[in-house]
Amino acid sequence: MIAAKQDPASDHAQGEPRWPTALRIALGTQLRRLREERGITRESAGQAIRASHAKISRLELGRVGFKDRDIADLLTLYGITDPQERHAFLGLARRANTPGWWHHYSDLLPTWFEMYLGLEQASSILRTYEPQLVPGLLQTEDTARGVIKLGYPTVSNAEIDRCVALRMARQHVLTQPGAPNLWAVIDEAALWRLGGRTTMRTQIQRLLAMAELPNVTLQAMPFHCGGHAAAGGPFTILRFAEPDLPDIVYLEQLTSALYLDKTHDVEHYLMVMNRLCIQAKPPAKTIHFLSSIAKEI
Repeated sequence: MIAAKQDPASDHAQGEPRWPTALRIALGTQLRRLREERGITRESAGQAIRASHAKISRLELGRVGFKDRDIADLLTLYGITDPQERHAFLGLARRANTPGWWHHYSDLLPTWFEMYLGLEQASSILRTYEPQLVPGLLQTEDTARGVIKLGYPTVSNAEIDRCVALRMARQHVLTQPGAPNLWAVIDEAALWRLGGRTTMRTQIQRLLAMAELPNVTLQAMPFHCGGHAAAGGPFTILRFAEPDLPDIVYLEQLTSALYLDKTHDVEHYLMVMNRLCIQAKPPAKTIHFLSSIAKEI
């Protein structure tokens, strides 16, 4: 099961998260801590930067970019006057505003999913449950194309090609240096929604190949398991090496997404995920299960 948060890995221990989304969250967390330590309300902080308390909330959650003037004014309000400390904050804010590699696909990405991409790239552990679809990080091109067409039946072939290219680019996170650990529980139904036999066979072979990676763990939830703890739908729990970043639960909907980071919410989903892992086939038996299905197709 997911372990207690460890100290950052060596490539993180020297300073900061690798990706702009994680940088924004880390900086927002530091600003919130400074504000709360001084007993300053979000309303007062918002007035200091000529904005609303809602903008302060978005800044502290890392949901928006940072303006130098806003950061400078907030630091002044919070009593941070040391030039070196202010310079460090402002430098972090500028790095947090650097676009990620997926910026080239920004015309295809809704804002709520663009944030998820940043979190996915910055994570150290990804735990996901999928009842209807193979997780995007494990899809073949044919599977991805079918899923995208299903969700966006009116888009052009050129747009679909770019969406598929984006999904394939996402998958590099699992093989890059410092790759996160992916632990996926996949319902058997997801395997039978892939279209033709060739697509299904190729996708299962892809799952088997990915399961050989040391940072990928797969568990299948066969039909015969019956009802289980996550009957409500898919979810992903993201954990980060940086101690300033809280665990986040990602819940994707048709036209939006929820990001949960309150302790009681995260603990509930962790409990559900742990129960799913107990109910599902163990990793070794999952390999045998997938291989058996591939032979039957």
